[in-house]
Amino acid sequence: MKKFKVLMIEDNPGDVLLTSEALKESKFVVDIEVINNGKEGVDFLFQRGDFQTSIRPDLVLLDINLPLKTGHQVLQEIKANPSTRDIPVIMLTTSSIQDDILTSYQEQASCYIVKPSEAHQYVEFIQVFDRFCGTLAD
Repeated sequence: MKKFKVLMIEDNPGDVLLTSEALKESKFVVDIEVINNGKEGVDFLFQRGDFQTSIRPDLVLLDINLPLKTGHQVLQEIKANPSTRDIPVIMLTTSSIQDDILTSYQEQASCYIVKPSEAHQYVEFIQVFDRFCGTLAD
């Protein structure tokens, strides 16, 4: 079974906890690294500053509303750089605003998921995550 290294860029500890717990139910082995602001997320991906030895993730879970750099800014930097543009990015955010969804896809997000508001709704998130990872594992 393929093991996925996931970088989660999320500033809400509750969302980090719920997502981390939900990922334990995935049919894939998931090694998750959490960064809590957009600037450090970019530094992690480009191995800068405190993250010079970071390991490239297989997948990024990215919130839109982040301190220091927004999720849209992070996504733009990921997709603008030839060394990171092929990393799949799933926008995992509370925003269901149509403009955020369209902008994310225009900026080449791989998938857009509105965060579940309750713990039991994370089952659906895991189903989508597993289907997405299944396409990466093939």
